[in-house]
Amino acid sequence: MTRWLVEERARARRAHEQTLFAKKQAGDIRVCLIYPNRYSVAMGNLGFQAVYEIFDRHPGVACERAFLPDPEDAPLVTAGALRSFESHTLVRDFDLIAFSISFETDYWHVVRLLDLIGLPLTSDERAARGPLIIAGGPAVFLNPEPLAEFIDLFLIGEAEEMLPEFLALLSAERRQARARDRTRGRGSGTHVDERAEFLSECARTVGGTYVPALYEPIYDGATLADLGYHGPGAGGVERRLVRDLNTFGTVTRVLSDEAVFGDMILVEASRGCQWGCRFCAAGYMYRPIRTRGLEQLQESVRAGLAHRQTIGLVGAEMASLPGLDALSEMVADAGGRLSPSSLKADCVTPRVAAALARGRNRSVTVAPEAGSERLRRVINKNLSEADILRAADLLVGEGVQDLKLYFMVGLPTEAPEDVLAVAELTAGIRRRLCAAERARRRVANITVSVNPFVPKPWTPFQWEPMERIPHLKQKIAQLRQALSRIANVQLHAESPREAYLQTLLSRGDRRVGRAVRVIHEANGDWWAVIRAWRRDGLPGVPHPDDYVYRAYGEHERLPWDFIDHRIAKAFLWIERRKGLASRQTAPCDTATCTSCGAC
Repeated sequence: MTRWLVEERARARRAHEQTLFAKKQAGDIRVCLIYPNRYSVAMGNLGFQAVYEIFDRHPGVACERAFLPDPEDAPLVTAGALRSFESHTLVRDFDLIAFSISFETDYWHVVRLLDLIGLPLTSDERAARGPLIIAGGPAVFLNPEPLAEFIDLFLIGEAEEMLPEFLALLSAERRQARARDRTRGRGSGTHVDERAEFLSECARTVGGTYVPALYEPIYDGATLADLGYHGPGAGGVERRLVRDLNTFGTVTRVLSDEAVFGDMILVEASRGCQWGCRFCAAGYMYRPIRTRGLEQLQESVRAGLAHRQTIGLVGAEMASLPGLDALSEMVADAGGRLSPSSLKADCVTPRVAAALARGRNRSVTVAPEAGSERLRRVINKNLSEADILRAADLLVGEGVQDLKLYFMVGLPTEAPEDVLAVAELTAGIRRRLCAAERARRRVANITVSVNPFVPKPWTPFQWEPMERIPHLKQKIAQLRQALSRIANVQLHAESPREAYLQTLLSRGDRRVGRAVRVIHEANGDWWAVIRAWRRDGLPGVPHPDDYVYRAYGEHERLPWDFIDHRIAKAFLWIERRKGLASRQTAPCDTATCTSCGAC
Protein backbone atom coordinates (compact mmCIF):
# COMPACT_ATOMS: atom_id res chain seq x y z
CA MET A 1 0.00 0.00 0.00
CA THR A 2 2.82 2.42 0.87
CA ARG A 3 4.57 1.90 -2.47
CA TRP A 4 1.26 2.16 -4.30
CA LEU A 5 0.54 5.61 -2.85
CA VAL A 6 3.94 6.97 -3.87
CA GLU A 7 3.72 5.49 -7.35
CA GLU A 8 0.18 6.77 -7.85
CA ARG A 9 1.25 10.34 -7.09
CA ALA A 10 4.21 10.00 -9.48
CA ARG A 11 1.91 8.55 -12.17
CA ALA A 12 -0.44 11.51 -11.82
CA ARG A 13 2.47 13.91 -12.19
CA ARG A 14 3.76 12.17 -15.28
CA ALA A 15 0.31 12.32 -16.85
CA HIS A 16 0.45 16.13 -16.61
CA GLU A 17 3.95 16.45 -18.05
CA GLN A 18 4.69 17.24 -21.67
CA THR A 19 8.08 16.11 -22.92
CA LEU A 20 9.35 18.14 -25.87
CA PHE A 21 11.90 15.63 -27.16
CA ALA A 22 11.74 12.02 -28.30
CA LYS A 23 12.30 10.10 -25.06
CA LYS A 24 13.87 6.62 -25.24
CA GLN A 25 12.25 3.89 -23.17
CA ALA A 26 15.23 1.52 -23.00
CA GLY A 27 18.97 1.42 -23.57
CA ASP A 28 22.09 -0.60 -22.88
CA ILE A 29 23.09 1.87 -20.16
CA ARG A 30 20.40 2.88 -17.68
CA VAL A 31 20.98 6.26 -16.07
CA CYS A 32 19.07 7.74 -13.16
CA LEU A 33 19.49 11.52 -13.07
CA ILE A 34 18.76 12.98 -9.63
CA TYR A 35 18.14 16.55 -8.59
CA PRO A 36 18.69 16.68 -4.80
CA ASN A 37 15.50 18.55 -4.05
CA ARG A 38 11.78 18.15 -4.62
CA TYR A 39 10.12 17.63 -7.97
CA SER A 40 8.79 21.19 -8.27
CA VAL A 41 12.25 22.69 -7.68
CA ALA A 42 14.01 20.20 -9.95
CA MET A 43 11.69 20.70 -12.90
CA GLY A 44 12.08 24.46 -12.60
CA ASN A 45 15.83 24.11 -13.11
CA LEU A 46 16.87 24.62 -16.72
CA GLY A 47 20.28 22.98 -16.29
CA PHE A 48 18.67 19.80 -14.92
CA GLN A 49 16.31 19.64 -17.88
CA ALA A 50 19.15 20.20 -20.35
CA VAL A 51 21.24 17.37 -18.86
CA TYR A 52 18.20 15.06 -18.86
CA GLU A 53 17.96 15.44 -22.63
CA ILE A 54 21.73 15.17 -23.18
CA PHE A 55 21.79 11.84 -21.34
CA ASP A 56 18.76 10.45 -23.16
CA ARG A 57 19.90 11.51 -26.63
CA HIS A 58 23.20 9.66 -26.30
CA PRO A 59 23.20 6.39 -28.29
CA GLY A 60 22.44 3.39 -26.12
CA VAL A 61 21.55 5.45 -23.04
CA ALA A 62 18.09 5.64 -21.50
CA CYS A 63 17.68 8.21 -18.74
CA GLU A 64 15.12 8.36 -15.96
CA ARG A 65 14.79 10.81 -13.07
CA ALA A 66 14.51 10.76 -9.30
CA PHE A 67 13.93 13.48 -6.72
CA LEU A 68 13.91 14.13 -3.02
CA PRO A 69 10.55 12.85 -1.77
CA ASP A 70 7.87 15.45 -1.12
CA PRO A 71 6.77 15.87 2.52
CA GLU A 72 3.72 13.63 2.06
CA ASP A 73 5.89 10.88 0.54
CA ALA A 74 8.92 11.20 2.81
CA PRO A 75 7.54 8.98 5.61
CA LEU A 76 6.71 6.31 3.02
CA VAL A 77 10.13 6.12 1.33
CA THR A 78 12.46 4.19 3.61
CA ALA A 79 16.15 3.38 3.20
CA GLY A 80 16.68 1.37 0.03
CA ALA A 81 13.22 2.11 -1.35
CA LEU A 82 13.82 5.12 -3.63
CA ARG A 83 12.51 4.43 -7.13
CA SER A 84 12.80 6.23 -10.43
CA PHE A 85 10.09 8.64 -11.51
CA GLU A 86 9.41 7.09 -14.93
CA SER A 87 9.34 3.32 -14.40
CA HIS A 88 9.45 2.99 -10.58
CA THR A 89 12.64 0.95 -10.86
CA LEU A 90 14.74 0.81 -7.71
CA VAL A 91 17.40 3.45 -8.20
CA ARG A 92 20.12 1.15 -6.88
CA ASP A 93 19.50 -1.11 -9.91
CA PHE A 94 20.58 1.50 -12.46
CA ASP A 95 24.01 1.38 -14.07
CA LEU A 96 24.81 5.03 -13.43
CA ILE A 97 23.44 7.50 -10.87
CA ALA A 98 24.08 11.15 -11.71
CA PHE A 99 23.43 14.07 -9.36
CA SER A 100 22.81 17.52 -10.83
CA ILE A 101 23.63 19.98 -8.04
CA SER A 102 22.91 23.69 -8.31
CA PHE A 103 23.08 24.83 -4.68
CA GLU A 104 25.41 24.04 -1.79
CA THR A 105 22.53 23.87 0.66
CA ASP A 106 21.35 20.71 -1.15
CA TYR A 107 24.57 18.85 -0.26
CA TRP A 108 23.05 17.05 2.69
CA HIS A 109 20.15 15.99 0.45
CA VAL A 110 22.70 14.12 -1.68
CA VAL A 111 23.68 12.06 1.36
CA ARG A 112 20.04 11.53 2.31
CA LEU A 113 19.27 10.31 -1.21
CA LEU A 114 22.18 7.86 -1.17
CA ASP A 115 20.67 6.45 2.02
CA LEU A 116 17.21 6.23 0.43
CA ILE A 117 18.74 4.51 -2.58
CA GLY A 118 20.15 1.91 -0.20
CA LEU A 119 23.84 2.40 -0.94
CA PRO A 120 26.74 2.87 1.48
CA LEU A 121 27.25 6.61 1.75
CA THR A 122 30.90 7.02 0.84
CA SER A 123 32.83 5.84 -2.18
CA ASP A 124 35.22 3.89 0.08
CA GLU A 125 32.33 2.12 1.83
CA ARG A 126 30.77 1.13 -1.49
CA ALA A 127 34.06 -0.44 -2.66
CA ALA A 128 32.89 -0.36 -6.30
CA ARG A 129 29.73 -2.35 -5.58
CA GLY A 130 26.57 -1.12 -7.26
CA PRO A 131 26.15 1.73 -9.74
CA LEU A 132 28.76 4.39 -10.44
CA ILE A 133 27.93 7.67 -8.65
CA ILE A 134 28.79 10.88 -10.51
CA ALA A 135 27.89 14.54 -9.96
CA GLY A 136 27.98 17.85 -11.78
CA GLY A 137 26.28 21.21 -11.73
CA PRO A 138 27.15 24.82 -10.83
CA ALA A 139 27.70 24.23 -7.10
CA VAL A 140 30.40 21.63 -7.69
CA PHE A 141 32.02 23.62 -10.53
CA LEU A 142 33.20 25.98 -7.79
CA ASN A 143 34.12 23.63 -4.95
CA PRO A 144 33.20 19.93 -4.90
CA GLU A 145 35.24 19.11 -1.78
CA PRO A 146 32.45 18.91 0.85
CA LEU A 147 30.93 16.09 -1.26
CA ALA A 148 34.21 14.46 -2.33
CA GLU A 149 33.96 11.38 -0.10
CA PHE A 150 30.42 10.57 -1.28
CA ILE A 151 30.94 10.80 -5.07
CA ASP A 152 33.00 8.51 -7.33
CA LEU A 153 33.52 11.06 -10.08
CA PHE A 154 32.69 14.72 -10.68
CA LEU A 155 32.29 16.34 -14.08
CA ILE A 156 33.47 19.92 -13.64
CA GLY A 157 32.05 22.38 -16.14
CA GLU A 158 29.39 22.70 -18.81
CA ALA A 159 27.88 19.41 -19.91
CA GLU A 160 27.10 19.73 -23.61
CA GLU A 161 30.48 18.43 -24.85
CA MET A 162 31.94 16.85 -21.72
CA LEU A 163 29.02 14.54 -20.86
CA PRO A 164 28.89 12.80 -24.28
CA GLU A 165 32.66 12.21 -24.04
CA PHE A 166 32.20 10.57 -20.66
CA LEU A 167 29.27 8.46 -21.89
CA ALA A 168 31.24 7.28 -24.93
CA LEU A 169 34.01 6.08 -22.60
CA LEU A 170 31.47 4.43 -20.31
CA SER A 171 29.83 2.66 -23.25
CA ALA A 172 33.19 1.34 -24.42
CA GLU A 173 34.01 0.13 -20.89
CA ARG A 174 30.65 -1.67 -20.66
CA ARG A 175 31.29 -3.48 -23.96
CA GLN A 176 34.74 -4.55 -22.76
CA ALA A 177 33.31 -5.71 -19.43
CA ARG A 178 30.72 -7.87 -21.16
CA ALA A 179 33.43 -9.40 -23.32
CA ARG A 180 35.51 -10.16 -20.23
CA ASP A 181 32.52 -11.71 -18.49
CA ARG A 182 31.98 -14.08 -21.40
CA THR A 183 35.54 -15.35 -21.27
CA ARG A 184 36.11 -15.68 -17.53
CA GLY A 185 34.35 -15.69 -14.20
CA ARG A 186 34.78 -12.85 -11.78
CA GLY A 187 37.42 -13.21 -9.11
CA SER A 188 37.74 -11.50 -5.75
CA GLY A 189 38.52 -7.80 -6.11
CA THR A 190 37.79 -7.67 -9.84
CA HIS A 191 35.02 -5.10 -9.45
CA VAL A 192 37.26 -2.82 -7.41
CA ASP A 193 40.17 -3.07 -9.86
CA GLU A 194 38.02 -2.49 -12.94
CA ARG A 195 36.17 0.45 -11.37
CA ALA A 196 39.47 2.05 -10.37
CA GLU A 197 40.90 1.52 -13.87
CA PHE A 198 37.84 3.12 -15.45
CA LEU A 199 37.95 6.14 -13.16
CA SER A 200 41.64 6.60 -13.88
CA GLU A 201 40.96 6.39 -17.62
CA CYS A 202 38.25 9.07 -17.28
CA ALA A 203 40.72 11.33 -15.49
CA ARG A 204 43.24 10.75 -18.28
CA THR A 205 40.99 11.24 -21.32
CA VAL A 206 37.92 13.32 -20.39
CA GLY A 207 38.72 16.94 -19.58
CA GLY A 208 36.80 18.15 -16.55
CA THR A 209 36.90 14.80 -14.73
CA TYR A 210 37.66 14.94 -11.01
CA VAL A 211 38.12 11.61 -9.21
CA PRO A 212 38.47 12.38 -5.47
CA ALA A 213 40.04 8.98 -4.72
CA LEU A 214 43.11 10.02 -6.74
CA TYR A 215 43.80 12.99 -4.46
CA GLU A 216 45.03 13.10 -0.86
CA PRO A 217 44.64 16.45 0.92
CA ILE A 218 47.10 17.16 3.75
CA TYR A 219 45.97 19.64 6.37
CA ASP A 220 47.72 21.90 8.83
CA GLY A 221 45.06 22.92 11.32
CA ALA A 222 42.39 24.89 9.50
CA THR A 223 44.41 25.22 6.29
CA LEU A 224 45.22 22.93 3.37
CA ALA A 225 48.97 22.35 3.45
CA ASP A 226 49.33 20.15 0.36
CA LEU A 227 47.39 18.04 -2.10
CA GLY A 228 48.86 14.69 -3.06
CA TYR A 229 47.92 13.13 -6.41
CA HIS A 230 48.43 9.55 -7.63
CA GLY A 231 46.65 9.46 -10.96
CA PRO A 232 47.44 10.11 -14.63
CA GLY A 233 48.81 13.50 -15.63
CA ALA A 234 49.60 16.40 -13.34
CA GLY A 235 46.34 16.38 -11.39
CA GLY A 236 44.82 19.71 -12.43
CA VAL A 237 41.14 19.56 -13.39
CA GLU A 238 40.13 21.62 -16.39
CA ARG A 239 36.76 23.31 -16.07
CA ARG A 240 34.95 22.64 -19.34
CA LEU A 241 32.97 25.23 -21.23
CA VAL A 242 31.22 25.54 -24.57
CA ARG A 243 32.83 28.22 -26.70
CA ASP A 244 29.91 28.69 -29.11
CA LEU A 245 26.51 28.60 -27.41
CA ASN A 246 24.80 28.73 -30.80
CA THR A 247 25.85 25.10 -31.26
CA PHE A 248 23.32 24.10 -28.61
CA GLY A 249 19.89 25.36 -27.60
CA THR A 250 19.08 25.38 -23.89
CA VAL A 251 15.35 25.68 -23.36
CA THR A 252 12.64 24.01 -21.29
CA ARG A 253 12.32 20.40 -22.43
CA VAL A 254 9.67 19.09 -20.04
CA LEU A 255 6.58 21.13 -19.24
CA SER A 256 4.98 20.74 -15.82
CA ASP A 257 2.50 23.06 -14.16
CA GLU A 258 3.84 21.95 -10.78
CA ALA A 259 7.35 23.18 -11.52
CA VAL A 260 8.73 26.43 -10.22
CA PHE A 261 8.34 28.71 -13.26
CA GLY A 262 5.88 26.13 -14.58
CA ASP A 263 3.92 28.88 -16.33
CA MET A 264 6.98 29.74 -18.46
CA ILE A 265 9.20 28.38 -21.16
CA LEU A 266 12.75 29.10 -19.99
CA VAL A 267 15.26 30.13 -22.66
CA GLU A 268 18.94 30.54 -21.80
CA ALA A 269 20.27 33.65 -23.53
CA SER A 270 23.83 33.83 -22.22
CA ARG A 271 26.46 32.41 -19.90
CA GLY A 272 28.79 34.60 -17.95
CA CYS A 273 28.67 38.35 -17.52
CA GLN A 274 30.88 41.18 -18.73
CA TRP A 275 30.45 43.43 -15.70
CA GLY A 276 32.78 41.65 -13.27
CA CYS A 277 30.89 42.17 -10.01
CA ARG A 278 33.40 41.00 -7.42
CA PHE A 279 30.96 38.94 -5.34
CA CYS A 280 29.30 37.10 -8.23
CA ALA A 281 30.27 33.47 -8.87
CA ALA A 282 28.34 33.29 -12.17
CA GLY A 283 30.32 36.19 -13.55
CA TYR A 284 33.60 34.30 -13.06
CA MET A 285 32.78 30.58 -13.29
CA TYR A 286 31.25 31.04 -16.76
CA ARG A 287 33.95 33.36 -18.14
CA PRO A 288 34.31 34.43 -20.86
CA ILE A 289 30.83 35.80 -21.49
CA ARG A 290 29.04 34.09 -24.35
CA THR A 291 25.66 35.07 -25.78
CA ARG A 292 23.36 33.31 -28.17
CA GLY A 293 22.60 35.00 -31.46
CA LEU A 294 19.34 36.85 -31.91
CA GLU A 295 18.13 34.49 -34.65
CA GLN A 296 18.54 31.42 -32.45
CA LEU A 297 16.85 33.17 -29.53
CA GLN A 298 13.95 34.24 -31.74
CA GLU A 299 13.56 30.67 -33.00
CA SER A 300 13.54 29.32 -29.42
CA VAL A 301 11.05 31.98 -28.33
CA ARG A 302 8.70 31.29 -31.24
CA ALA A 303 8.73 27.59 -30.43
CA GLY A 304 8.17 28.35 -26.74
CA LEU A 305 5.18 30.61 -27.37
CA ALA A 306 3.38 27.62 -28.87
CA HIS A 307 3.34 26.13 -25.36
CA ARG A 308 3.37 29.04 -22.90
CA GLN A 309 2.54 32.74 -23.10
CA THR A 310 5.46 33.70 -20.85
CA ILE A 311 9.11 33.32 -21.86
CA GLY A 312 11.62 33.40 -19.02
CA LEU A 313 14.91 34.75 -20.35
CA VAL A 314 17.78 33.22 -18.36
CA GLY A 315 21.23 34.68 -17.86
CA ALA A 316 23.28 36.56 -15.30
CA GLU A 317 22.16 39.95 -16.64
CA MET A 318 19.79 40.55 -19.52
CA ALA A 319 19.57 44.30 -20.18
CA SER A 320 22.91 44.28 -22.03
CA LEU A 321 21.96 41.26 -24.19
CA PRO A 322 22.44 42.19 -27.86
CA GLY A 323 19.03 42.33 -29.53
CA LEU A 324 16.99 42.40 -26.32
CA ASP A 325 14.88 45.28 -27.65
CA ALA A 326 13.96 43.34 -30.82
CA LEU A 327 13.33 40.15 -28.84
CA SER A 328 11.11 41.98 -26.33
CA GLU A 329 9.10 43.57 -29.14
CA MET A 330 8.71 40.25 -30.93
CA VAL A 331 7.25 38.62 -27.82
CA ALA A 332 4.94 41.57 -27.17
CA ASP A 333 3.77 41.57 -30.81
CA ALA A 334 2.91 37.88 -30.47
CA GLY A 335 0.77 38.59 -27.40
CA GLY A 336 3.27 37.00 -25.04
CA ARG A 337 5.24 38.18 -22.05
CA LEU A 338 9.02 38.27 -21.80
CA SER A 339 10.34 37.88 -18.26
CA PRO A 340 14.09 38.62 -18.06
CA SER A 341 15.94 37.27 -15.01
CA SER A 342 17.47 40.63 -14.06
CA LEU A 343 18.15 43.99 -15.69
CA LYS A 344 21.19 46.22 -15.16
CA ALA A 345 19.67 49.63 -14.65
CA ASP A 346 21.97 51.67 -16.89
CA CYS A 347 21.36 49.31 -19.82
CA VAL A 348 17.55 49.60 -19.80
CA THR A 349 16.46 51.43 -22.97
CA PRO A 350 13.12 53.09 -23.73
CA ARG A 351 12.42 50.40 -26.36
CA VAL A 352 13.00 47.58 -23.88
CA ALA A 353 10.94 49.30 -21.17
CA ALA A 354 8.04 49.93 -23.57
CA ALA A 355 8.09 46.36 -24.92
CA LEU A 356 8.21 44.79 -21.45
CA ALA A 357 5.26 46.92 -20.34
CA ARG A 358 3.32 46.15 -23.53
CA GLY A 359 3.96 42.48 -22.85
CA ARG A 360 2.04 42.75 -19.57
CA ASN A 361 5.08 42.57 -17.29
CA ARG A 362 3.62 43.43 -13.94
CA SER A 363 6.99 43.31 -12.18
CA VAL A 364 10.61 43.80 -13.26
CA THR A 365 13.75 43.05 -11.25
CA VAL A 366 16.64 45.50 -10.92
CA ALA A 367 19.69 44.65 -8.80
CA PRO A 368 21.57 47.66 -7.39
CA GLU A 369 23.19 45.22 -4.87
CA ALA A 370 24.38 48.10 -2.64
CA GLY A 371 22.72 51.31 -1.53
CA SER A 372 25.68 53.71 -1.71
CA GLU A 373 27.73 54.57 -4.74
CA ARG A 374 30.93 53.98 -2.76
CA LEU A 375 29.95 50.40 -1.96
CA ARG A 376 28.85 49.81 -5.55
CA ARG A 377 32.39 50.80 -6.57
CA VAL A 378 33.75 48.29 -4.04
CA ILE A 379 31.77 45.48 -5.65
CA ASN A 380 32.42 46.81 -9.19
CA LYS A 381 28.76 47.28 -9.96
CA ASN A 382 29.48 50.13 -12.39
CA LEU A 383 26.13 51.71 -11.58
CA SER A 384 25.25 55.19 -10.33
CA GLU A 385 22.18 56.32 -8.43
CA ALA A 386 21.15 58.39 -11.47
CA ASP A 387 21.23 55.21 -13.58
CA ILE A 388 18.97 53.39 -11.13
CA LEU A 389 16.46 56.25 -10.90
CA ARG A 390 16.39 56.59 -14.68
CA ALA A 391 15.62 52.88 -15.09
CA ALA A 392 12.78 53.15 -12.56
CA ASP A 393 11.37 56.15 -14.45
CA LEU A 394 11.51 54.29 -17.76
CA LEU A 395 10.01 51.02 -16.55
CA VAL A 396 7.19 52.44 -14.44
CA GLY A 397 6.61 55.29 -16.87
CA GLU A 398 5.98 52.77 -19.64
CA GLY A 399 3.51 50.83 -17.51
CA VAL A 400 5.45 48.27 -15.47
CA GLN A 401 3.49 48.13 -12.22
CA ASP A 402 5.96 46.94 -9.60
CA LEU A 403 9.70 46.84 -9.05
CA LYS A 404 11.84 44.27 -7.28
CA LEU A 405 15.16 45.54 -5.95
CA TYR A 406 17.96 43.20 -4.88
CA PHE A 407 20.55 44.27 -2.28
CA MET A 408 23.17 42.62 -0.09
CA VAL A 409 24.29 43.37 3.45
CA GLY A 410 27.62 42.43 5.01
CA LEU A 411 29.69 43.28 1.94
CA PRO A 412 33.40 43.97 2.49
CA THR A 413 34.05 47.49 3.87
CA GLU A 414 30.32 48.04 4.53
CA ALA A 415 29.61 50.77 7.09
CA PRO A 416 26.33 51.69 8.86
CA GLU A 417 25.74 54.53 6.40
CA ASP A 418 25.92 52.04 3.51
CA VAL A 419 23.09 50.04 5.06
CA LEU A 420 20.94 53.13 5.54
CA ALA A 421 21.70 54.08 1.95
CA VAL A 422 19.58 51.10 0.85
CA ALA A 423 16.55 52.73 2.48
CA GLU A 424 17.50 56.15 1.10
CA LEU A 425 17.81 54.80 -2.45
CA THR A 426 14.50 52.96 -2.10
CA ALA A 427 12.86 56.15 -0.85
CA GLY A 428 14.28 58.03 -3.82
CA ILE A 429 12.84 55.48 -6.24
CA ARG A 430 9.51 55.60 -4.42
CA ARG A 431 9.34 59.39 -4.81
CA ARG A 432 9.99 59.08 -8.54
CA LEU A 433 7.11 56.65 -8.84
CA CYS A 434 4.59 58.94 -7.22
CA ALA A 435 4.09 61.07 -10.33
CA ALA A 436 3.40 57.99 -12.44
CA GLU A 437 0.99 56.71 -9.79
CA ARG A 438 -1.00 59.94 -9.84
CA ALA A 439 -1.17 59.95 -13.63
CA ARG A 440 -2.45 56.36 -13.81
CA ARG A 441 -4.40 56.40 -10.55
CA ARG A 442 -2.84 53.27 -9.13
CA VAL A 443 -0.23 52.37 -6.56
CA ALA A 444 3.17 50.97 -7.57
CA ASN A 445 4.79 48.58 -5.11
CA ILE A 446 8.46 48.00 -4.41
CA THR A 447 9.80 44.73 -3.04
CA VAL A 448 13.26 44.97 -1.48
CA SER A 449 15.08 41.65 -1.29
CA VAL A 450 18.11 41.58 1.01
CA ASN A 451 20.62 38.73 1.22
CA PRO A 452 23.71 38.48 3.41
CA PHE A 453 26.97 38.45 1.47
CA VAL A 454 28.31 34.91 1.00
CA PRO A 455 31.95 34.68 -0.22
CA LYS A 456 32.17 32.34 -3.21
CA PRO A 457 35.15 30.46 -4.65
CA TRP A 458 36.67 31.80 -7.86
CA THR A 459 35.64 35.40 -7.15
CA PRO A 460 37.80 38.32 -5.98
CA PHE A 461 36.02 38.12 -2.62
CA GLN A 462 36.74 34.41 -2.07
CA TRP A 463 39.29 35.36 0.59
CA GLU A 464 36.82 37.52 2.55
CA PRO A 465 34.94 36.24 5.62
CA MET A 466 31.22 36.37 6.01
CA GLU A 467 30.10 38.99 8.52
CA ARG A 468 29.05 37.61 11.90
CA ILE A 469 25.43 36.63 12.34
CA PRO A 470 24.58 39.08 15.18
CA HIS A 471 25.90 42.01 13.13
CA LEU A 472 23.88 40.94 10.09
CA LYS A 473 20.72 40.58 12.15
CA GLN A 474 21.26 44.07 13.52
CA LYS A 475 21.71 45.51 10.03
CA ILE A 476 18.59 43.80 8.69
CA ALA A 477 16.57 45.03 11.67
CA GLN A 478 17.90 48.54 11.11
CA LEU A 479 16.95 48.35 7.45
CA ARG A 480 13.51 46.92 8.23
CA GLN A 481 12.79 49.82 10.54
CA ALA A 482 13.94 52.40 7.99
CA LEU A 483 11.94 50.85 5.14
CA SER A 484 8.81 50.60 7.29
CA ARG A 485 8.50 54.38 7.03
CA ILE A 486 8.16 54.20 3.22
CA ALA A 487 4.70 53.48 1.83
CA ASN A 488 4.11 50.42 -0.36
CA VAL A 489 7.53 48.90 0.27
CA GLN A 490 7.99 45.30 1.42
CA LEU A 491 11.23 43.78 2.71
CA HIS A 492 12.20 40.14 2.21
CA ALA A 493 15.45 39.15 3.96
CA GLU A 494 17.33 35.85 3.84
CA SER A 495 18.25 34.39 7.21
CA PRO A 496 21.88 35.04 8.26
CA ARG A 497 21.92 31.46 9.56
CA GLU A 498 21.17 30.20 6.04
CA ALA A 499 24.04 32.37 4.80
CA TYR A 500 26.34 30.81 7.45
CA LEU A 501 25.53 27.31 6.18
CA GLN A 502 26.01 28.37 2.57
CA THR A 503 29.39 29.97 3.36
CA LEU A 504 30.50 26.88 5.29
CA LEU A 505 29.74 24.65 2.32
CA SER A 506 31.05 27.14 -0.27
CA ARG A 507 34.47 27.61 1.39
CA GLY A 508 34.78 24.19 3.05
CA ASP A 509 37.38 21.52 2.40
CA ARG A 510 36.89 17.76 2.23
CA ARG A 511 36.63 17.47 6.02
CA VAL A 512 33.33 19.38 5.92
CA GLY A 513 31.85 16.25 4.37
CA ARG A 514 31.81 14.74 7.85
CA ALA A 515 29.54 17.57 8.98
CA VAL A 516 27.31 16.98 5.94
CA ARG A 517 26.95 13.36 7.02
CA VAL A 518 26.11 14.37 10.61
CA ILE A 519 23.45 16.77 9.27
CA HIS A 520 21.90 13.84 7.43
CA GLU A 521 22.00 11.73 10.59
CA ALA A 522 20.28 14.62 12.41
CA ASN A 523 17.48 14.47 9.82
CA GLY A 524 18.50 17.79 8.32
CA ASP A 525 18.56 19.87 11.52
CA TRP A 526 21.70 21.60 10.30
CA TRP A 527 21.62 24.51 12.73
CA ALA A 528 21.49 22.14 15.71
CA VAL A 529 24.50 20.32 14.24
CA ILE A 530 26.40 23.58 13.74
CA ARG A 531 25.59 24.74 17.27
CA ALA A 532 26.86 21.45 18.72
CA TRP A 533 29.92 21.58 16.46
CA ARG A 534 30.73 25.12 17.60
CA ARG A 535 30.24 24.15 21.25
CA ASP A 536 31.75 20.66 21.44
CA GLY A 537 33.78 20.31 18.25
CA LEU A 538 33.56 17.63 15.57
CA PRO A 539 36.33 15.00 15.53
CA GLY A 540 38.84 15.63 12.79
CA VAL A 541 37.20 18.85 11.58
CA PRO A 542 38.20 22.44 12.42
CA HIS A 543 35.78 24.80 14.13
CA PRO A 544 33.10 25.89 11.62
CA ASP A 545 33.93 29.55 12.20
CA ASP A 546 37.36 28.84 10.65
CA TYR A 547 35.58 28.33 7.33
CA VAL A 548 33.00 31.10 7.72
CA TYR A 549 34.51 33.98 9.73
CA ARG A 550 38.20 33.59 8.88
CA ALA A 551 39.84 35.72 6.18
CA TYR A 552 41.84 33.35 3.97
CA GLY A 553 45.45 34.35 3.32
CA GLU A 554 46.76 35.68 0.00
CA HIS A 555 49.17 32.77 -0.48
CA GLU A 556 47.01 30.15 1.23
CA ARG A 557 46.29 27.02 -0.77
CA LEU A 558 42.51 27.05 -1.15
CA PRO A 559 40.52 23.79 -1.23
CA TRP A 560 39.36 24.46 -4.80
CA ASP A 561 42.67 25.63 -6.29
CA PHE A 562 43.21 22.32 -8.13
CA ILE A 563 40.40 23.25 -10.54
CA ASP A 564 41.56 25.25 -13.56
CA HIS A 565 38.91 27.88 -14.26
CA ARG A 566 41.27 29.66 -16.66
CA ILE A 567 41.25 32.63 -14.29
CA ALA A 568 44.56 33.74 -12.81
CA LYS A 569 44.53 33.74 -9.02
CA ALA A 570 46.74 36.83 -9.09
CA PHE A 571 44.10 38.63 -11.16
CA LEU A 572 41.44 37.82 -8.55
CA TRP A 573 43.69 39.11 -5.77
CA ILE A 574 44.31 42.36 -7.66
CA GLU A 575 40.56 42.75 -8.15
CA ARG A 576 40.09 42.22 -4.41
CA ARG A 577 42.62 44.97 -3.64
CA LYS A 578 40.95 47.30 -6.11
CA GLY A 579 37.61 46.59 -4.48
CA LEU A 580 38.86 47.36 -0.99
CA ALA A 581 40.21 50.62 -2.40
CA SER A 582 36.80 51.43 -3.99
CA ARG A 583 38.26 51.31 -7.49
CA GLN A 584 36.24 50.00 -10.41
CA THR A 585 37.33 47.82 -13.33
CA ALA A 586 35.95 48.32 -16.82
CA PRO A 587 33.60 45.67 -18.22
CA CYS A 588 35.14 42.69 -20.01
CA ASP A 589 36.22 43.26 -23.59
CA THR A 590 36.70 39.73 -24.85
CA ALA A 591 38.07 41.00 -28.17
CA THR A 592 41.14 42.72 -26.73
CA CYS A 593 41.58 41.92 -23.02
CA THR A 594 43.50 38.93 -21.64
CA SER A 595 43.97 40.16 -18.07
CA CYS A 596 42.11 37.42 -16.21
CA GLY A 597 43.24 34.54 -18.43
CA ALA A 598 39.78 33.21 -19.31
CA CYS A 599 40.03 34.25 -22.95
